[in-house]
Amino acid sequence: MTDGGPSDALVIFGITGDLAHHKTFPALYRLERHMLLEVPVIGSGRTEWTDADLRAHARAAIEELGPPDHEALGRFLARLRYVGGDTNEPTTFDRIREALAAAEHPLFYLETPPSLFATIVRGLAETKLTDGARVVIEKPFGHDLASARELNRELLSVLGEDQIFRIDHFLGKEPVQDIVYLRFANEMFEPLWNRDHIESVQITMAERFGVDGRGRFYDEVGCLRDVVQNHLLQVLALVAMEPLSGGSEALADRRLDVFRAMPGADPAHYVRGQYEGYHKVEGVAPGSTTETFAALRLLIENWRWSGVPFFLRAGKALAMTATEVDIRFRRPPAIMLADGVRAMRHHNHVKLRIGDDAGASIGLLLKKPGAPATQSVHLDLSFDQQLGEAPGPYERLLKDALAGDGTLFPRQDVIEETWRIVQPLLEDPPPVEPYAPGSWGPESCDELVAGDGGWVAPREPGRLSA
Repeated sequence: MTDGGPSDALVIFGITGDLAHHKTFPALYRLERHMLLEVPVIGSGRTEWTDADLRAHARAAIEELGPPDHEALGRFLARLRYVGGDTNEPTTFDRIREALAAAEHPLFYLETPPSLFATIVRGLAETKLTDGARVVIEKPFGHDLASARELNRELLSVLGEDQIFRIDHFLGKEPVQDIVYLRFANEMFEPLWNRDHIESVQITMAERFGVDGRGRFYDEVGCLRDVVQNHLLQVLALVAMEPLSGGSEALADRRLDVFRAMPGADPAHYVRGQYEGYHKVEGVAPGSTTETFAALRLLIENWRWSGVPFFLRAGKALAMTATEVDIRFRRPPAIMLADGVRAMRHHNHVKLRIGDDAGASIGLLLKKPGAPATQSVHLDLSFDQQLGEAPGPYERLLKDALAGDGTLFPRQDVIEETWRIVQPLLEDPPPVEPYAPGSWGPESCDELVAGDGGWVAPREPGRLSA
């Protein structure tokens, strides 16, 4: 159990991997630059490195992002120490204990394959390093409902629930957190945010690039497990949840309410795709049927959302890179004028962009100049331009984990509900369909939303919403 106070050391298992290089080192450096990193950082991995090797690796990762603040970089590098060793060997944990010296509340961050989570936490417990500690684990949290429960059972055999921080970096994105404020801090939205006024909701996570360099990992996971079960369902819950009622667990409780109101996904409303050329990627198994694209229809059976379809789609090698939520309001009735009836051909909408081009837009209908018809116009907002640079997701989540704030880390009961929702799709998946790179996925995907107005294309970064 922990005492609720801040951590006094950070130990990163798997620090020689890609996640540390591309995400963790830059995030910790930014914390250092803002004078928010106050603990020693101990890295561990199987590679035979010295402290100097680790510091050179960290320097290279940070300099890839542009010229650094050399004073901040120097302070950060001075914090780094390296302890090499195999996590199957007890002596590795003995050396980590020596490196921790007088630290009493370390934070252990497991940037390793999930298959090593149980081994590492047992090694920490046997070396008496779990008392007063916290442990951060990376997704995926299992590969289905049964394995998620088994993983949790193994973790709870040596840790308390309050010691486990399950990191989903999407919940650390500032634009994702902005969904809560957009909804509940603006009185103009909440009275309309329900089945009486909203016709459908679409959530798209499109990536222009493929899986080159990640073929072996991705082929064992696929799109549904990689981003839908976790990232997109968590975003859906923020869009659909009830107002927060206070307390540290309020955000998790309201997300849980949404998931509990959702029936399991129907395989008849699920499209799987695989981009042409996927089999040529190194690490992909011959004849693999792993999906690189997933689109599905979900429902929430509660008073706020009954009858409103939620459409999710995500994929690799698509037409653009963008992550966006589109809330489509019901079509207004016709306007009766003296010279005739003006039927409304468009909808009001709210778009929330939660990728690198973070922002929001509101679609209005106005009279088209010189013609008796309506035209869609858009009030567009860039969060960076209006609000300034936001902290990155790993920067925010590592800061929170070191402080012992678990608000943005999904609880086990929430994770189990998301696995329950997608479990029917894992047990009875439809055939995988090919699609051309640079397209929007298989053609049959259009049939999924044919009766609900069709897919809405995300905004091309750098252009106004359409």
